[in-house]
Amino acid sequence: MGISKGDTVHWNTSQGRTTGKAVEKRESAFTFEGQKFNASKDEPYWIVESSKTGAKAAHKESSLDAR
Repeated sequence: MGISKGDTVHWNTSQGRTTGKAVEKRESAFTFEGQKFNASKDEPYWIVESSKTGAKAAHKESSLDAR
């Protein structure tokens, strides 16, 4: 997919489409804000930061759009 740290990315939320930046890539299981994620090299996750609210969240790389 080609997302790099600092890239502007877009993702869907229950409130609609959100824009933010890619903060950190995770390629192994991790816990973020009390939630467990099973990241791997084949299915990495990104910690992303919303441009609008500054809130951070974890999303599968495949759910992010870097266009």
